[in-house]
Amino acid sequence: MLQILTVFTIAVLVSLDQLIKYFAVQFLEPIGSYPVFDRILQLSYVENTGAAFGSFSKYTVLLSVFTGIALLCGFVYLLFGKRKEKTVYVAGVMILSGGLGNLIDRVCRGFVVDYIEPLFVRFAVFNFADILVCVGAGILIVWLIYGMIKDMRQSKSTGETEQADAAD
Repeated sequence: MLQILTVFTIAVLVSLDQLIKYFAVQFLEPIGSYPVFDRILQLSYVENTGAAFGSFSKYTVLLSVFTGIALLCGFVYLLFGKRKEKTVYVAGVMILSGGLGNLIDRVCRGFVVDYIEPLFVRFAVFNFADILVCVGAGILIVWLIYGMIKDMRQSKSTGETEQADAAD
């Protein structure tokens, strides 16, 4: 059942990403940009041939192959892996969905459609798929740090207990 839910959730998130990009191409490409909140946020049509922040733009094919392999490995892990912690699972679904959404763009269009442009800070134009990847990665990082701190506290308290036992 979890496997079906995983595939369904990824399909919904990727479909939503592709639908938003479809509207960005239809409505933003002709006009270039559209202000949403004055000096805070605008929607701007950008064709990104690279990865995050336009990096590796000269290696689109290699980037697509590497991304495809990484996504396939992640997908297999989510569906058939033994470890099923909810936080890791949610983060994995978000990362895979975002990665797949951008991979579809790279393969079908030759570039990724970006459209969210923050104006209050100098930053790259990005899209919904990028948000999924970044939030998923952030959740995973916080979970890992929390786990490390928890393990260190347990080791410390176990060490103190062993020292107290040795003193008796």
